Amino acid sequence: MAMIPATIEVSTSAAGSFIVHRGPPRVDPGTLTQLFFDAVEKFSKPAALRFKRDGSWLDISHGELLQRVRRVSLALQDLALSRGDRIAILSENRPEWAIADYACLTAGMADVPIYPTLPAEQMVHILNDSGAVVMFVSTREQAAKIARIRPDVPSLKRVISFCAPAPVGCDITMDEFMAQGAALDTADRAAAWKASALQAQPDDLATLIYTSGTTGLPKGVMLTHDNLFSNVRGSLSVLEPQDDDVALSFLPLSHIFERMCGHYMLFAGGCTIAYAESIDTVAANLVEVRPSILSSVPRIYEKLYARIMEGGNAGSGIKKAIFRWSLGVADEWADTYLAKREPGRLLAFKYAIAQKLVFSKIKAKLGGRLRVACSGGAPLAATINKFFVAAGLTLVEGYGLTETSPVISVNRLNNIRIGTVGELIAGVEVAIAKDGEILTRGPSVMKGYYRDSQATAEAIDEARWFHTGDIGSMEDGFLRITDRKKDIIVTAGGKNIAPQPIENRVVTNAFVSQAVMIGDTRKFPVMLVVPSWDALLKWTAHKGITSTDRTALLTNAQVVEKLDREVRGEMEGLARFEAPKKIALLEHEFTIEGGELTPSLKVKRRVINEKYKGVIDALYDTDSAGE
Repeated sequence: MAMIPATIEVSTSAAGSFIVHRGPPRVDPGTLTQLFFDAVEKFSKPAALRFKRDGSWLDISHGELLQRVRRVSLALQDLALSRGDRIAILSENRPEWAIADYACLTAGMADVPIYPTLPAEQMVHILNDSGAVVMFVSTREQAAKIARIRPDVPSLKRVISFCAPAPVGCDITMDEFMAQGAALDTADRAAAWKASALQAQPDDLATLIYTSGTTGLPKGVMLTHDNLFSNVRGSLSVLEPQDDDVALSFLPLSHIFERMCGHYMLFAGGCTIAYAESIDTVAANLVEVRPSILSSVPRIYEKLYARIMEGGNAGSGIKKAIFRWSLGVADEWADTYLAKREPGRLLAFKYAIAQKLVFSKIKAKLGGRLRVACSGGAPLAATINKFFVAAGLTLVEGYGLTETSPVISVNRLNNIRIGTVGELIAGVEVAIAKDGEILTRGPSVMKGYYRDSQATAEAIDEARWFHTGDIGSMEDGFLRITDRKKDIIVTAGGKNIAPQPIENRVVTNAFVSQAVMIGDTRKFPVMLVVPSWDALLKWTAHKGITSTDRTALLTNAQVVEKLDREVRGEMEGLARFEAPKKIALLEHEFTIEGGELTPSLKVKRRVINEKYKGVIDALYDTDSAGE
């Protein structure tokens, strides 16, 4: 039976009186270096890491990984750097990322991960603010960015390339750097290196992660060894990875969710970590790797759901009928499962048929042995969560922020409550302020923002409560998120609207790729919608619309009416003031490169408001109604 956290009444000067909800007791403080050495010694498997090269999947054992980490770490120490110096990592997910990270930790240095999708100009602030003295760079494309900005980063002394030969902008290759460490790697030096690495203290800075930020310059979040150690331990007890599990890593390791969950936690649990070739090859890599554990942001599950629904509703009438019948059976089974009841004999029989006819094929596309999927980084639509559970795929949603290392709460494998982000993990406390903001404190809350005492004081009050900026509530020990505090739309008529749940509804539609609500201080809300072009073009072809020009299609009366109907069909049950009164169709998706999304795929509403001001104003200029 799930543990419901204890609650007590407390009072703080910052937030008045409120109820404090506590997760299970935390473990003793610890370090990431201890986690690393413990895992290497405990599991010692032939396949700690897995990667694809020249069409074949190759393994790196725990012993080989330890040797590579030690040699890179020794080479770093030989550069006469100081403990606590910052080392930047600019790379896609690959074994070298993990090697560089563990080398920094065991050398007593703090690394600064940088999203590989960031343009060069946005890296300058991160590198200068952090004072990075060494940098690891993956590809020639990434090296070209550094070559362009290196004159603007005076602190940077050495740039190490994962590719060979070293491209312009880099000083040495990873293999050459590792060879320098190998020359130092005597038995005595190796023993001294490990002893030194284990001298790391729980409060030592482990990493500086620069928040992508939806407004302003990114801030450096200071996470200590114990911040991450406590979160790893708390999450391990929930997700329970096994040494025969395999995970596919494709979320950026520069993102705290993948860093903690797909890197530190799974390694500490003995799981084999396989690195996807790229985000574009994830579908193929899933079938090849056949993971048992998967971690992703909602956007990936949204796209997968849309493809499944589109495929199931295509084809013959019989195929559609079987698909829809199976969905109905699975939905009924999910209601029974989530209520912790045993399905009746007839329901169990029908569900077994639905599994064989429909859901087994979906599972096969995910590799066929997926045991648990995790979702974090942004809210997951309840419809999508329930669909995967109904299909027989355990999908657990959690919640956290970079500043909390990140996990605050997560649904348990055997205690899922859809629509919530689960129960608190060990050591975490949560309180709900009078205005509904979620406050949290505990060992995983950051040390502060690097070189920004003002921002730190604004985020963490004198009682060490971190103000998340999210609105939510606690219900029987489960945390529910409503929206971001700063995203709440307050119309000119004083109506408060939480846009994310409405947007999440709309993007479950097969004809919608992205949706963003606008309306703060306006008479009523409107919505910007990017169609799912694959689905829409199939529909237009079926309707005999021969044009494939996307600009022209978005002014076609049939297309406009179709998309308007699809979007509004997802708004059933909303209050009149909540539903967008008008919809504008956009041709191109919001992207990181375009500035509309953060590297973690969160919407930058301010940017979208500015970039599409003409489109938005036109929706209001032509209106005579309103709230």
